[in-house]
Amino acid sequence: MKEGLLIEGLIRREKVVFDYVFNYYYSGLCAFSMQYLNDKESVEDLVQDFFVSLWIDSQNLHINTSLKAYLFTSIKNRCLDTLKHKKVIEKYRTFMLFGSDNFESSVDFWFAETELRQTIEASMAKLSPRCREIFENSRLNGLSNQEISNKLGISKRTVELQISNSLKILRIELSEFMPLWLVIWLLK
Repeated sequence: MKEGLLIEGLIRREKVVFDYVFNYYYSGLCAFSMQYLNDKESVEDLVQDFFVSLWIDSQNLHINTSLKAYLFTSIKNRCLDTLKHKKVIEKYRTFMLFGSDNFESSVDFWFAETELRQTIEASMAKLSPRCREIFENSRLNGLSNQEISNKLGISKRTVELQISNSLKILRIELSEFMPLWLVIWLLK
């Protein structure tokens, strides 16, 4: 199939084209991601999340290079973002273990964290019960998308879409409260 037709089909959200692109590139993108993350489950989740985003935002798709270059560059960027996120978590953990000896700044930090947690809880209350259950299983209980799918008896694709929808809502709700890196750390 010609690449131009594939891109046009993705933009028009044609399921046949999307399935073709997914099946053709999925394993290669996973293998490519392993060079960066070296964790099979994380890699699979990352590539699947990318395809969910591609489907959701397909009408805003602008590919100036080849489809293959676009897909692999997008996955590379997501891998690098994941690695940056891990560094932020590690810095936070180091700060918490060996951080400030200043009691007042520690107290201020804990009050801010308590406020943030309350805001997150209020934001999560706005999610539908099923959406919240899926999100909590993923982000709070650490279950993979496949484990959630098996546990709840729903398709893996439904799990992915519900998590994506949850994240969109929570990002909007929490966007003005704290620096983005802290919100993302708490939601991952």
